[in-house]
Amino acid sequence: MKKYLAMFRIRFSNTLQYRTAALAGISTQFAWGFMEITAFAAFFRSNPAAFPMAFSHTVSYIWMQQAFLAMFNSWTWESELFEAIESGAIAYELVRPVDLYSRWFCQACANRSARATLRCAPILLVAGILPAPFRMSLPASASQFGLFVLSALLALGVVVAFSMLGHISVFYTLSSSGIRTVFAALIGFLAGEIIPIPFFPEPIRSIAELLPFSAMQNMPLRIYSGNITGADAMRGISLQIVWLAVLLIIGQYAMARALKRVIIQGG
Repeated sequence: MKKYLAMFRIRFSNTLQYRTAALAGISTQFAWGFMEITAFAAFFRSNPAAFPMAFSHTVSYIWMQQAFLAMFNSWTWESELFEAIESGAIAYELVRPVDLYSRWFCQACANRSARATLRCAPILLVAGILPAPFRMSLPASASQFGLFVLSALLALGVVVAFSMLGHISVFYTLSSSGIRTVFAALIGFLAGEIIPIPFFPEPIRSIAELLPFSAMQNMPLRIYSGNITGADAMRGISLQIVWLAVLLIIGQYAMARALKRVIIQGG
């Protein structure tokens, strides 16, 4: 365990050095956040009764989504892992005395966490001092915030575990282009990245809430905003734990199967 924690710390520290990229991302996320909130405000004014979430909950959901976009988004991949598989450099990874799946998992978690650390503070600060109705609200209680933190950590694990399946699939496809496109579109929509899941029509919403994608950003953001509380929040966290365990088991099995088929040519 110590070696994987060390890998996490090293990768986290290295990623924190990319501050210029973080500043560019912050400006983009501010613009996108304002655009989304303005669009939802127009729909809310036209028919408040048809809105499936309180508008204040929707605003908090959007700002938290933008603050932690680097942690939960569906299009961030570990490009060096794809390159290692496609180029044959995976041979160097295989001779190291560590479990390859665990190493890649730690690396992805560290990269996502570091990028979110660089970007979240300015967004949360500004979103917290904006005038109503654009201001982000705080959780209703300390316990609600604690549930959010737990759910966010589980969501990170689920996102990374699912993305690991995409990385592993390149052992078979030998090209990451199609995987990147399909996974990003699938996860982005069903995880509430484009619109929150409560806005989905029935029965799509009921189905989406049972899929692993609902255990990603959907759950922690809805818990933070207050859209999910109490027993509903605990059920959501339980679902996250189940999907994390299932995806980890599938990922470990898929990695073991893929490594048995690896053939590296050249010298």
